Amino acid sequence: MIQYSIQQLPLEDRPRERLMSNGAEAMSTIELIAIILGSGTKEIPVLQLAHQIVAQFGGLRELSEATISELCQVKGVGIAKAIQLKAAFNLGMRAARQVIPPKYRIEHPLHAYHLIKDELERETRELFVVILQDVKNYVITHEVVSIGSLSQTLVHPREVFYPAIRHKASSMIVAHNHPSGDPTPSPQDFEITKTLLEIGKLIAIPIHDHIIIGDQKFISMRQTGFKF
Repeated sequence: MIQYSIQQLPLEDRPRERLMSNGAEAMSTIELIAIILGSGTKEIPVLQLAHQIVAQFGGLRELSEATISELCQVKGVGIAKAIQLKAAFNLGMRAARQVIPPKYRIEHPLHAYHLIKDELERETRELFVVILQDVKNYVITHEVVSIGSLSQTLVHPREVFYPAIRHKASSMIVAHNHPSGDPTPSPQDFEITKTLLEIGKLIAIPIHDHIIIGDQKFISMRQTGFKF
């Protein structure tokens, strides 16, 4: 087991310095976790603590799925370090989800549904997502712009259109989930869609559809006859 502190290592062998000089790809899992943790405890140096965390869970997948409570069961890991680890792994998973196949083109609501269904179908909260497209309807990226409660999400038009402006999108599709499993549009869904359509026309970033996702099914508001 690793029992030395970072201060005992030559400067060029310390995790942060190695990352700066060699890049993250050259780092071991233990070194990267040590960087996330930042420090150990009085009794446990940070590299040893990182080693213990990996050993406790057996692999990165198991570690990424660990709860805050489970992380805190590792000696030397308090609530603050557990939260740091959870946040880092969640960011990594979000980045992985946004990897889009090259030239993914949306020509039918089903294409939009397949792009985001894995993120939304199992969510217990309402998430509001924007799918940004270029001039030929190829996907630029998609982002969660609002997180709501079990029963509702509150989204402001500013949050919806900011990513589109930042990425210079030509158009977009908006989507959200209904944790109840029933994708039937609510009166609020119609209201927010109408508001967003009006703003989209004003700033020349049209919205092509609003997809509502339920339990292994979805509804395209365009297909329901709502005028886009």
